[in-house]
Amino acid sequence: MEYRSLGRTGVKVSPLCLGCMYFGTRTEPEEAYKIVDRSLDAGINFFDTANVYARGRSEEVTGEAFKRNGKRQRIVLATKVHGRMADDVQNMEGNSRRHIIEQCEASLRRLQTDYIDLYQIHRPQSDIPIDETLRALDDLIRAGKVRYIGTSTYAAWQVVESLWVSRELGLNRFICEQPPYNILDRRAERELIPALRTYGYGIIPWSPLAGGLLTGKYRRDQPLPPNTRYGDIPAERRESSMGKLTMDTIEALIPLAEAKGVSLLEFSLAWCMHQPGITSPIIGPRNMEQLEGNLKALDVHINDEDRKAIDTIVPPGRVVTPHYEADFGPHGYRW
Repeated sequence: MEYRSLGRTGVKVSPLCLGCMYFGTRTEPEEAYKIVDRSLDAGINFFDTANVYARGRSEEVTGEAFKRNGKRQRIVLATKVHGRMADDVQNMEGNSRRHIIEQCEASLRRLQTDYIDLYQIHRPQSDIPIDETLRALDDLIRAGKVRYIGTSTYAAWQVVESLWVSRELGLNRFICEQPPYNILDRRAERELIPALRTYGYGIIPWSPLAGGLLTGKYRRDQPLPPNTRYGDIPAERRESSMGKLTMDTIEALIPLAEAKGVSLLEFSLAWCMHQPGITSPIIGPRNMEQLEGNLKALDVHINDEDRKAIDTIVPPGRVVTPHYEADFGPHGYRW
């Protein structure tokens, strides 16, 4: 296993990060425990969840998994804060000092741990000054409850603003960012990734398989596979994500993967993993079969010819379909 530095820190993480979003919902706890153990056996030491996933249930299952196997000290454990954690209750969401400190304590209890390796702000919030957010996070680091801090889905200017404020006020700075990034959505390459690389950020892409579109299971003029993500969403949303351009792009990518003797899933995940500046794409398997498919990408080599071929189909910085418009509604995180 090739371990990589997490931004400017001395922490080493695996080139894939196991996302635990489905734990306790679409993935039953016993299956989740097996997925965690198999990931550890494969060399993965980086695990990511969030308080808002199933309103804390994902954190509870993740914490129990490491309590059972006794391997908490071997891993880098990440979670996030921002989303609404209660209905019809004020101050139970966002990036305020009150919410961050309150939710950090709750996450520590659910994860059954004394500290969080990486505590991330799940989304930016324009009506709360970044200095309030950073001061709260800095206090958590100084209290020993958090080791490092990061962001998710920030714009390049927000990254730079946070760095300026940290420097001006002498506060701990963000060390990594989670952007949506995959072959079908390369917008992060325009400004965000160059800014992150300039300032030594770790880059942890979410949705490296475009919500399953890049797994190869969705083909033109073929029925939707049962029990899949795009089979469960409203027809109008599915139509906007799986339009002609999207399906034409997928059909053009499949021969490239086949030429290497791998699946589109392995090919697409390996591409993301080996793009310049990328630290660890986040995978989100619902079951053991999906995990095994994701792990195969670790053995796929992406060369310059592969990159050029992909760039011809989806040029750098372009987007085929911006199929992620995540929000934090009354029932927690959804996409």
